[in-house]
Amino acid sequence: MQKYGIHLLALSHVFSVPKLKQRCAKELAQGLMVETVVDVLQLARLCDAPELYLKGMKLAARKFKAVEKTEGYKFLQKHDPWLELEILQFIEENELRKKRTKKQKEEQKLYIQLGEAMDCLVHICTEGCTSVGPYDMEPSKKKEPCKRFSTCRCLQLLIKHFATCKKRVNGGCSKCKRMWQLLKLHASMCEQPAKCRVPLCRQFKLKMQQEKKGDDAKWRLLVRKVVLAKTISSLSLPKPQECKPIQHAFSPMSCVHP
Repeated sequence: MQKYGIHLLALSHVFSVPKLKQRCAKELAQGLMVETVVDVLQLARLCDAPELYLKGMKLAARKFKAVEKTEGYKFLQKHDPWLELEILQFIEENELRKKRTKKQKEEQKLYIQLGEAMDCLVHICTEGCTSVGPYDMEPSKKKEPCKRFSTCRCLQLLIKHFATCKKRVNGGCSKCKRMWQLLKLHASMCEQPAKCRVPLCRQFKLKMQQEKKGDDAKWRLLVRKVVLAKTISSLSLPKPQECKPIQHAFSPMSCVHP
């Protein structure tokens, strides 16, 4: 197979021997090399071997700088510009896929953090934590950071800032706007507003019901994605991580100081 694999692939295609053709394509795919990948791509295209063609494309995209220097690629540039174009298009599409995947992972990470922030907000407003708690409960005297939520300290600082900031009256504080968005997001997800101890939950709920017809589609989409990410996160049960600032237009977990 190492010596005659390419020839056998061509013959099995011409004489319609599918099992031999499949075996040859599989063996050639496993033994792909930079020096011969262009020849294999040309053969895979002529012999209608899509799996071999795809693996050859992946190798050419992954090691394009080395492939570009081979004699096969130089021959390709002169005599088969269409295949060269296909290789370049595959590389471009591959890079776009990587960027989309990276963006989706970053967005999913943000939705998970927002879901954790919702749980943490209920935790602070119901049970109380290190320095912030319900109005009818004394804050905890313990000095250790919260072990349940990685965002707890950041959220407590944000709440303390929100409670004392004077700019928020005129809507001039970005930190207060972030807290306002968090409270609204919680109200959008809360199923028991009558018993909820999170500030402004019932007020937000009533306001959203009154303005239901003009509700923002983007906001509803955000709520759905956070609920979904929260469900997925609860199944995987990730370990708490150190709280780090997040550079995002709506990143309520960014560490802030009152």
